[in-house]
Amino acid sequence: MRVIGLLGGMSWESTAEYYRLINQGVRCKMGGEHSAKIFLYSVDFAEISHLQHAGEWSKASMLLCQAAQSLEKGGADLIAICTNTMHKVADAVAASVARPLVNIVDATAEKIGSVGIKKVGLLGTRFTMEDGFYSARLSCFGLEVLTPELSDREVIHRVIYDELCQGKVRNESRAAFENIIGRMSQAGAQGVILGCTEIGLLVKARDSRGQPVLFDTTQIHAEKLVQLALEGS
Repeated sequence: MRVIGLLGGMSWESTAEYYRLINQGVRCKMGGEHSAKIFLYSVDFAEISHLQHAGEWSKASMLLCQAAQSLEKGGADLIAICTNTMHKVADAVAASVARPLVNIVDATAEKIGSVGIKKVGLLGTRFTMEDGFYSARLSCFGLEVLTPELSDREVIHRVIYDELCQGKVRNESRAAFENIIGRMSQAGAQGVILGCTEIGLLVKARDSRGQPVLFDTTQIHAEKLVQLALEGS
């Protein structure tokens, strides 16, 4: 079994989900008392969030590169950034280590492609929805990406940072997200990407009634990590 290096803490609320999902996945695949071999480097999210909102992406990238190098030195065989937004600097992080970086966007695109969907809505932080890095990578897999209207993007961003990253799960916010998902469906989205690792804490895939299909990136990423960790086991 390969050792998974988790670059987490962004926020720790969703990193805890990674730990749970990966260990559940290994137990499901291997049975008995098996669990995953994991190294976790958890950053102080307040530092990362400040750099994000200040536009200091090079400094944020440097912090993540150093963390990834620590995971590699500790013995991680593969590395994952446990957040969608910081995949804005994923290429730099991947280049800073010799071990493979398992990209959350690629894993999500592969999952979407496996069910034959071509047009998807993207929910996430303002950076994920607006900065283009996420949509551009999805388009390389032949996907057409829709983003919510500005007012909806503002709601999503606020709920992520002011509520979900602080452990607050509110029914009114869940209702707001479900309405946004409905509008994405009306705009033609066959599926909607929950493109922030905290959104799955609020909206579960089982909440979807038919269309659109919801793709929880935390679940998808964790499943991919389990697959890669167990290859050859």
